[in-house]
Amino acid sequence: MIQRRRYIEQIRPFFESDLVKLVTGVRHCGKRTLLRQIEENFHQQNKPTLRLDFDEPSTANAIDSISTLEAVVDQALCAADGQKLYVFLTEVQNLSDWHVACRSLRLKNLSLFVTSSTSVVLTREFTRELSGRYVSFRLHPFVYKELCAGNRTYPVTGYLMLGGFPQVLDSEKKTATPAKLKAIESSIMGDIVRRYRIRKDEIFRQLANIVLASNARILSANAVCHALKEEGHDVTITTVCKFLDYLKETYLIDAVPIFDTKAKRALSYYEKFYAIDAGLSTIRQINNRPNLTRNLENIVYNELLYRGYALQVFRHDSHTIDFLAVKAGKEYLVQVAYSIAEPCTYEREFAPFHRLDNSRLKIIITNDEADFSTSTVRHICLKNFLLSDDLE
Repeated sequence: MIQRRRYIEQIRPFFESDLVKLVTGVRHCGKRTLLRQIEENFHQQNKPTLRLDFDEPSTANAIDSISTLEAVVDQALCAADGQKLYVFLTEVQNLSDWHVACRSLRLKNLSLFVTSSTSVVLTREFTRELSGRYVSFRLHPFVYKELCAGNRTYPVTGYLMLGGFPQVLDSEKKTATPAKLKAIESSIMGDIVRRYRIRKDEIFRQLANIVLASNARILSANAVCHALKEEGHDVTITTVCKFLDYLKETYLIDAVPIFDTKAKRALSYYEKFYAIDAGLSTIRQINNRPNLTRNLENIVYNELLYRGYALQVFRHDSHTIDFLAVKAGKEYLVQVAYSIAEPCTYEREFAPFHRLDNSRLKIIITNDEADFSTSTVRHICLKNFLLSDDLE
């Protein structure tokens, strides 16, 4: 089992806190496994735990109200005989008024950990009930460095094509398979359709296909609406915006704003869309043949997000740089390309940097092993970037 050490170390300072520890992320990214790994920490110290999975029908049927949940927790507290109880609630959004239960549970002699596969849990109702009384952490599928931890080897090309969903990986062959990824994607999409009671199922799935197949591209809701109409779907811009929100709320996609230096603000209407996992784009291409350039950019985006950077697309005059990455007061301009070995590609990818001063560190990431760094722009090979600790 691959240990999610980075996340565990982020959460560890709150192990004994009365703050609710909320872990969110797309389905099948490993939230349940992460909680088990945290729970094992307490088992090793002989501390009492209680784990309830609301994705399991037996749990959901037996605990169908917050009063029943509190009764089950109180019973476990009695069995703990005065020791602090460590409570783990998985997919807690399936229980009505769960945020009310969390408010009262945190006042007991326990430490509460909860997971959810939708950002809807972070609604005004939740923040009103638990304002200042929770910490949240977003979990992602495996990044490359996690796959290579513990002296394991994993091909960069496999990761570039099929991403890092835990259940997709074949531990023996050290490869991922499109069939496994399609099964996971089908499960996620079916869950979204049921959760939001989507009646226009066909249109929603086709919209998801358009957006996920176009990862790392600048799109607008109007452009997506036009594409659907060209395919014969009768759809409104309101419906398109609603469906895009569903994909964002369930962490399937992120929409990155475009910062324009002339306007000195993020542009309205246009955003750059990234998939939570590059493999979701691959399985939407003909014969599962990935667009390696866009997948590479998508992977760099997910890696930077994993490392804690705030990200925007950077537009200066007529040029666009893939990322303005900001962390701890430092700013970086990051351009991504599959290869810059050809002179024309080299000129195109370096051109956006030419008219910019050196107040920000300029970086270009490609799959090339040769070093194309200049006096003002640092070139990093993709594999080296993925195995490094940070941009510097």
